[in-house]
Amino acid sequence: MSEGVVLGLRANWRQFTLLVVVNAFVGAMVGLERTVLPVMAGTEFGITSATAALSFLVTFGLAKAATNLAAGWIVDRGLRRPVLLVGWLLALPVPVLILNAPSWAWIVAANALLGAQQGLTWSTTVIMKIDLVGPHRRGLAMGLNEFAGYVAVGIAGLVGGFLGATYGGRAALGFGGLAVATGGLALSWFVRDTTAHARVEARGNAVARPPMRRVLKRSLWADPSLFSISQAGLVNNLNDGLAWGVFPLLFIGAGLSLRETGLVTAVYPVTWGLAQLVTGALSDRWGRKRMIVGGMLLQGAALIGVAEAEAIADRVLALVGLGIGTALVYPTLLAAIGDVAHPSWRGAAMGVYRMWRDLGYVAGALLAGMLTDAFGAPAATTTIGVITAMSGLGVAVRLRETRPMSGGLIAEAASPPERGVLMAWFERPV
Repeated sequence: MSEGVVLGLRANWRQFTLLVVVNAFVGAMVGLERTVLPVMAGTEFGITSATAALSFLVTFGLAKAATNLAAGWIVDRGLRRPVLLVGWLLALPVPVLILNAPSWAWIVAANALLGAQQGLTWSTTVIMKIDLVGPHRRGLAMGLNEFAGYVAVGIAGLVGGFLGATYGGRAALGFGGLAVATGGLALSWFVRDTTAHARVEARGNAVARPPMRRVLKRSLWADPSLFSISQAGLVNNLNDGLAWGVFPLLFIGAGLSLRETGLVTAVYPVTWGLAQLVTGALSDRWGRKRMIVGGMLLQGAALIGVAEAEAIADRVLALVGLGIGTALVYPTLLAAIGDVAHPSWRGAAMGVYRMWRDLGYVAGALLAGMLTDAFGAPAATTTIGVITAMSGLGVAVRLRETRPMSGGLIAEAASPPERGVLMAWFERPV
């Protein structure tokens, strides 16, 4: 039923705030691993190959990509809240597996579950926030969502580094993970479903829901916007996979302690998270394309700076730049998907985008691992920086602006021009 449902941030601030807090727990769940787990591969399990050590990121990325796609398909059928709760139930075994792992294979399996949990919970909170705010404040909504998630990633990574140095990596990830998973599940119980809000937004503008395979096909190349957004998301998580898996090894190899490594690596996600309070809302005013292109170019330059820096202060400065560049891109890509996708198939579009984006973790783990083994961590970081900048140039060439300007202000039409172009594509036979 949709009677009495009102769209907008002010009208739905209680549920919106609860979802922001829930997403902070989602971010904390994965953030605990970012400092400790790559180091544990060598110290506790005797793994010396970077490619083997980053195998946990491959399973994480594959599981997250698959569940993003599944979550998108399911939520389009009116099951937002159940998907969120199932995601948190999948989180509960993860810390137990880590605490009792006799081999690295158990860690890899735990991260497959963690990837599934992240795919279901993060995707659902994104879609539910877009449902609540309606068509005009998507950038702000995504900025707040990603702010909460990635500040929590950074803080949890910092806490994980300190706990790991004091009590050991297993205890930090195991007991910390149990606390976060239990808290996230408890909070999610009070979340209300937002399917009715999506129906209100779609009222008077009904369209047939395209099959998932058609959305996938268009994202591969045929539609310039879906392709540009998807490839930028994939490359963005490719370099985030590098940051997760290689930065701790790079900083430990440069002589930093585990506590110092935790402090330095936290700079990137915390900057990323905080800056999204501004960048998401700015994309509602300035448009999406220029922020995505500028952010990808800044990320590429910052990664090269991380690789070339020798002093800690220089590394921190480069990581701040990397965080700002990612903040320009991350919520803006999500908002752009919301721009072009009708509410009836928004879940499918978001699921396809997030599938491609999180396959970036797989590509990042494999590429960064092989390059690190062959040429060292600095060379791996530089190479992925160049790839990131090239991705930004690709967006500049192919992406159509999904939130066009009109007389210096954003056009506030309920159906942006790009949506008509995209729907024409979907009406064509496959």
